[in-house]
Amino acid sequence: MEERTLLALVVFSSLVVLAETIAQKHAIEIYSLHVDCKVTSRFAHTIVTSKIVNRANESREATFEVELPKTAFITNFSMSIDGKVYPGIIKEKASAQKEYDTAVLRGQSAGLVKITGRKLEQFHVSVSIAAASKVTFELTYEELLKRQLGKFELLIKVRPKQLVKHFQIDVHIFEPQGIRVLETDSTFMTNELTEALTKVQNETKAHILFKPTVDQQKINPELDETLLNGDFVVRYDVKRGATAGDIQIINGYFVHYFAPHEMPVFPKNVIFLIDRSGSMAGRKIEQTRAALLKILQDLRPEDHFSFITFNSKVAEWRSSLLQATAENMANAAGFVQTLSASGGTDINRALLTAVSVLDKAERLPKSSVSMIILLTDGQPTSGESNVEVIQENIQKAVNGKYALFCLGFGFDVSYKFLEKMALSNGGIARRIYENADAALQLQGFYQEVATPILRKIEMQYPENAVEGLTKNNFKLFFEGSEIIVSGKINNELDLLPVEIKAQSHASDLTLKEEANVKEKEQVFKNQSYIFGNFIERLWAYLTIQQLLEKSISAQEEDQKTLEAQALELSLQYSFVTPLTSMVVTKPAGQQQTELANKPTEADNEKPSSFPVGDAYRLRSGSPPGRRRSETQSGSNKKLSSVVVRLRDKTRAQPLANEYPQLLLQLPKQNEIICLNTDGKAQPSVHLLSDPEQGLTVTGKLGDRINHFVQFEVIYVNPPVRIHVSTDEIVLSHDTESTRLPWTESATSTVQGLRVSVEKERSITASLSDTVTVKISFVKFPDDFLGLYFLNTDCFSDKVNGVLGQFYSKAHFENNAYINQRADERLLSVSGSEHKVTRQFKKDYRLESTSDPVSCWSIDLTP
Repeated sequence: MEERTLLALVVFSSLVVLAETIAQKHAIEIYSLHVDCKVTSRFAHTIVTSKIVNRANESREATFEVELPKTAFITNFSMSIDGKVYPGIIKEKASAQKEYDTAVLRGQSAGLVKITGRKLEQFHVSVSIAAASKVTFELTYEELLKRQLGKFELLIKVRPKQLVKHFQIDVHIFEPQGIRVLETDSTFMTNELTEALTKVQNETKAHILFKPTVDQQKINPELDETLLNGDFVVRYDVKRGATAGDIQIINGYFVHYFAPHEMPVFPKNVIFLIDRSGSMAGRKIEQTRAALLKILQDLRPEDHFSFITFNSKVAEWRSSLLQATAENMANAAGFVQTLSASGGTDINRALLTAVSVLDKAERLPKSSVSMIILLTDGQPTSGESNVEVIQENIQKAVNGKYALFCLGFGFDVSYKFLEKMALSNGGIARRIYENADAALQLQGFYQEVATPILRKIEMQYPENAVEGLTKNNFKLFFEGSEIIVSGKINNELDLLPVEIKAQSHASDLTLKEEANVKEKEQVFKNQSYIFGNFIERLWAYLTIQQLLEKSISAQEEDQKTLEAQALELSLQYSFVTPLTSMVVTKPAGQQQTELANKPTEADNEKPSSFPVGDAYRLRSGSPPGRRRSETQSGSNKKLSSVVVRLRDKTRAQPLANEYPQLLLQLPKQNEIICLNTDGKAQPSVHLLSDPEQGLTVTGKLGDRINHFVQFEVIYVNPPVRIHVSTDEIVLSHDTESTRLPWTESATSTVQGLRVSVEKERSITASLSDTVTVKISFVKFPDDFLGLYFLNTDCFSDKVNGVLGQFYSKAHFENNAYINQRADERLLSVSGSEHKVTRQFKKDYRLESTSDPVSCWSIDLTP
């Protein structure tokens, strides 16, 4: 391998705002188009903002299109028309689909997001705007960048279709490991446009800004046509030091990157299993021949290989695997050039034959890696055609001994069938698109798996100090890729030790590393352009992906549990995943609502027409999910305890009078206060105001119960009012109101303020650099609400109110004249002393109330 491993950051974003006619093209003007991308340690956060004005004297339609990576999750979308904001709301997919089923049947809500190629999917929305009106579209998406062939690559596909007065691409990169190489490229760059590109780099940061003027965008001075039509690419390389990888920590979450290099490569034993049925005839078989001839040249002398071809019959090129000598490869090249296509497709017998050849192979290198690479373009039509039976046969035959990689050529193949079979046998699936570069796609895939350098990798962390751990056991590691593990660490942990065990070609390895938590967290302090909770969101993103991957090969009941976990995280972190949908609302008088779903590769093909069992039909009928890859580690039990909070239906129902009205933790003190207030004589209780935070919270006690049943949460910037009652939540902004029922989970974002409803559990309002407001919904025996705050260090010293004063003007007294027993103390609040007693109350912050919380109880009159 080369001494320098090139890394690049890959975020695909293509922007198109189109007009349907020439007249509309001139009338609908994009006067601003910005792409802002912040990349922090592989995790990319991209915001695309398009501002449009209607120059016509009548209403016209403005369209917003963004191409984003298939691996990205949309997190927010909004339209602002003449100052009125129409936010997208993220809900459970099944609930959203049912709610808007009528629109779907009419074909109205299909197509907001669709797959447009092997790497991209397109978000598309249109809205009618009045003469002289303006609309601002804003789309946000996030992605954990995957390393392939030693590269991460940021590709922004630019196609505005007109000159844009304010156009810019703004990319910030922060890599604590250090940036070694940084470069940019473009398919449309000219000398004039090069002058609009600036690049600034230091040890760990990079800033790329592309900001062409209107004149620089022109094809020539005489024509109002744009040069901006193509790819804008950023690539970079990072420095690699510690052998056990790089650990990064912030806000109680860690991520561990492990990508060893310059290690000896395992010899491979490869069987290429090639479909030569009639549907492969013509261009497909020609491209397959071209790709295999190139792949043969990439085999190493110590590798062993063979070919098996199949249609309705299975044919072995040789009865055993051959070493990749010059003579054997020349003979193989001659065989490849004779490949032709005809007949049916017996996938089952072909795969069983390949396994048998590996089982019987002799004189193979003792320390080597065996794999089967299947290429097919169709469905099983000969021999065994029931996909469930085929999957069971192959899994039983492979039995964990070999890795199976499945390549589906085109759109007649069942990708879901291939994906489940690959993931059940230690491999992955990939669709090969029927483009001119199909041969390059095949070669590229082989290069990804051509250099295994580690196997049986175990990433070990202290069990009592880490929870929610993502996948930490890996069957194979290929040169140029990267292992990523993330989790949540105990607040009391000072040092995070990690031990990596693996087998290399030369020997068994044990690598150890120890991360100082405080030192690691300090790395991310004062990084103004880095979004601070990125590791927590990275953890959620990675966990969702792995849960969906694991569900593919799981039994039906396990599959439901895994999808429930992924759904809960998707809603909690506002991700549009295969299990959620974004409801896009439009102004009155237009098509009112549309759904933005997350398409999967399995959705992107012709309907299935081959036999399946009942269980397979059931899974196929569930909400389509990108249910990807391998089994999770033994840490899944921990993950389940973190992600899924199932109610214990057998526990005793808590009584309302066992809860405090209000509950808070004193700042910088490990003391919890349970506060009760007599506010029944007042229409509302002023609980908290912080003028610097721009936040006010009031509450109303119930008529029949001495608990809060309503809260008003008011923000100054953005100007938003959230009315929370035991019946519903109403989100008001300007003159628009959005109702969010407790009966379903949903998320809505308005100008950065994210409001998330967890079905019949809680509502969370969060805004950058602002205290997070959380309200629990308690249902037994009478419905009431419990208020609490997170990130309370954001409060200013001006915070006030019945509850607010405790965050700025409360402390315990050391008074010799009061009985200082463990259950009685003096608490000073706003200059007044109050005797407080230790009591045990139920904690409405937690769903499980089996363990009461110890708190200091105080009664106040507003």
